[in-house]
Amino acid sequence: MTKRNNYFGFCHLDLTNMTFFVCSNCGYGSASWMGKCPDCGKWNTLVEKPEFAKTSSSKATKKIKITKLKTVASSYKIRFKTGIFEIDRVIGGGFIPGEVVLLTGEPGVGKSTLILQSLQNIPSLYISGEESAEQVKVRADRLKINLDNFYFSNDTQVEGIIAGLENLSEEIKIVVIDSIQTIFSKDIEGPIAGISQLKEVANKLISFAKKNKITVILIGHITKVGEIAGPKTLEHLVDCVLNFEGEKISQYRLLRASKNRFGSTDEIGIFEMSGGGLKEVTNPLVFLEQKNQYEPGKAIVGVTEGKRPLFFEIQTLVSSTVFAVPRRVVKGLDYNKTLLLIAVVKKYLYLPLDSYDIYVNVIGGVSIKSTSSDLGFIASLLSSFKNIPLPKSSLFIGEVGLLGEVRASYFEDKIVSEGKRLGFKKIFSSLNVKNIKDLKILLR
Repeated sequence: MTKRNNYFGFCHLDLTNMTFFVCSNCGYGSASWMGKCPDCGKWNTLVEKPEFAKTSSSKATKKIKITKLKTVASSYKIRFKTGIFEIDRVIGGGFIPGEVVLLTGEPGVGKSTLILQSLQNIPSLYISGEESAEQVKVRADRLKINLDNFYFSNDTQVEGIIAGLENLSEEIKIVVIDSIQTIFSKDIEGPIAGISQLKEVANKLISFAKKNKITVILIGHITKVGEIAGPKTLEHLVDCVLNFEGEKISQYRLLRASKNRFGSTDEIGIFEMSGGGLKEVTNPLVFLEQKNQYEPGKAIVGVTEGKRPLFFEIQTLVSSTVFAVPRRVVKGLDYNKTLLLIAVVKKYLYLPLDSYDIYVNVIGGVSIKSTSSDLGFIASLLSSFKNIPLPKSSLFIGEVGLLGEVRASYFEDKIVSEGKRLGFKKIFSSLNVKNIKDLKILLR
């Protein structure tokens, strides 16, 4: 099993005679059997592979092919526009030939509907491992989608998909896989949707897309906590990661790009879900109620998504607690950042918040990523604590630091200008509020 180096006296392993154990779920390799895979945490998934070392070491070494980068012809100036401005805005103006896009979101949020509406003007192949052709056709008819440019298949073996696409490569511009968890490879053992299967399928599809200049869109389901065994493992492989967000009980949906090699990642697309499908939303005040009611705990904040000013309503409820540890419930804002801002208020405004439960909600079932909402949240917190409404037609813009100072936010001047145009009379930002202590004047 071992060979000895006579000069140094060291032993090294002869891998050709060893037995390896490979996890059928994630592909982790080990020289000894273990009941629990240390990589993915699954039990009894390590399978004996005597031929693993022999086959891996016997592969012939190939010389790399070197190309002068300056001489490479670029096709990335060509883009397939969807015709839906809210989508094209997020992806950078359209899909790139050979680009691989990962579209993720919770089940039922509307990913398939988004794809059908956006690709009806582009020759596309829709591969579904979850629905039959009849089911897709019924949904498309309900949404009144033109199906002239759509092809359909429900094959789920990646080798068969690639072989079939080689005959249609001249006609097809975009291939949609709905969903990536249903596709498998015959070359990899393990359960469908396991880590090893997902990576093998994705690698083959990516290689095909780059070689044939065909755009591939991978649809993947994730849970609220983001399953590690799901599409999260593919984010570093693809060119663009799109997140379709929104509560099922809300009619609004947000499309964000968390990764984009051919565009920016700070743009956002807004849609409204209706019986006829997704509709574009261009009104920056869509998340605000039409009735101008001024009640304690309510504040309007201005933020920018990319270069686009948007306005959201934050509601905060502060009530005395009956628990030893007060409750903190946050929806629509970053939970840890909210706790940080509560600590800043407690320290510098001397409020006994340890005796109160605090509930925070962003109206519309959407999430705010921008730090421009910090000042507005604190204003709503103080308003609810004092039970005093904030001034009418007021708008809050600004990031709050750990010392209680108010900092200028991204594109603050543009938000202020847009706020004035939309009728906000009193705008509080870093221009006139230097510290959160200045907010106490509003509540006297």
